[in-house]
Amino acid sequence: MGALLCRVEDVAVSVRRLRTGDYLIEEKAVLERKRVPDFLESLFEGRLFAQARRLAEAPVRSFLILEGPSSEWTQRHIRREAVQGAMLTLSVVFGIPVLRSRDEEETARLIGYTARQLQSISTAPLKRSGWRPKGKRAIQLRVMSSFPSVGTKRAQRLLDHFGTLEQIVAAPPEALAAVPGIGQQTAQSIHWAVHEDGNSYHV
Repeated sequence: MGALLCRVEDVAVSVRRLRTGDYLIEEKAVLERKRVPDFLESLFEGRLFAQARRLAEAPVRSFLILEGPSSEWTQRHIRREAVQGAMLTLSVVFGIPVLRSRDEEETARLIGYTARQLQSISTAPLKRSGWRPKGKRAIQLRVMSSFPSVGTKRAQRLLDHFGTLEQIVAAPPEALAAVPGIGQQTAQSIHWAVHEDGNSYHV
């Protein structure tokens, strides 16, 4: 991975020991990278949420990249609902966005993109007038807006339409696309981010 990162444009890599996570990006975000078998093994053995708690307690933002193709969900028998529940717990309870990556090259590109975004966008909270969501609604919006091609406005429309994150991720692409302003491409991106083919993951 180090060699791949060094080939990403405008990315400089240094090696040091971290207390939490695998990569510290711009001193502003910590990334935990897990291959699909590692993710499922940690879920099966009960280590996943202890790791998530440490990430959530980090002094900077944290996120997780889940790396591997669909074929790597075929080594253990773990129910699909258990995996979806784990991803929702990471996002909603611990506030840790979960990104998907096909392979090491795509992970390296995501890390590079994250570094550039953190360089160009201030991490200070935006001052906005008027009503702002609080509590659980704010968490739901933050989680939903982190999905591919969604953003805050589309997240609001989806939550207004479906009511809960659970109903959004369970909805078929056709139902998602029927929400005004979502469209087929965004619907497919959301569906891809939370679903795999088949009724269960064979781990």
